[in-house]
Amino acid sequence: MASTAISAQGTIVQISTSTAAPATISACTIGNPAIVTATSHGFVNGDRITIASVVGTMATSINTVWTVMYKTTNTFAIALDTTGLTYTSGGTATGSTYTAIANIRTITDIESGSASEIDVTNLASVAKEKRLGLVDNGSFSLACHHSNADPGQAAAQARRLDGVQANFKIILPTGTTPTASFAGFVKKFGKSLGVDGVVESTIEVTISGAITWA
Repeated sequence: MASTAISAQGTIVQISTSTAAPATISACTIGNPAIVTATSHGFVNGDRITIASVVGTMATSINTVWTVMYKTTNTFAIALDTTGLTYTSGGTATGSTYTAIANIRTITDIESGSASEIDVTNLASVAKEKRLGLVDNGSFSLACHHSNADPGQAAAQARRLDGVQANFKIILPTGTTPTASFAGFVKKFGKSLGVDGVVESTIEVTISGAITWA
């Protein structure tokens, strides 16, 4: 049987480095999922965006952070059920610009987290009873050849120092599920040096919230 293994070669990791120019929203469908119209928005599936200033009864639901799905040139979907709500006018959708982190050698432990266990055992139980709680997506590590000239590594170092949350993308090679998108904090940016070698860096990112593959 022929191997169905996915090649890791060509995988790209990106970190958000600035706020992009907002796209103007002109419509939003009623239904599930909601389809937002924003001409030439420029988003790709998996982008994390902030929607703001929408007017209508859907305003309190839609004006927050979303992940782009099912994008076309002028529309995209978000995981919101707008049934029974109204769109009146206005709105913007703002994403991030991303920079690739260079010289990555390995990526370790993506989606290695697990859900917490909730003990619901009571006096009538004949054995331990449990439920699963929220999923903790944990953390992952990047092993890199260090570069002072790389803007992606510089951005990761800056986020370690200031503690500000960043958006990340892991883009797998063409032909596989292409992009994982999520928010996270750069918890560690360590360096290792040895004789007859190059400077190695380990970047550890703690994931906050869900991971979206699109």
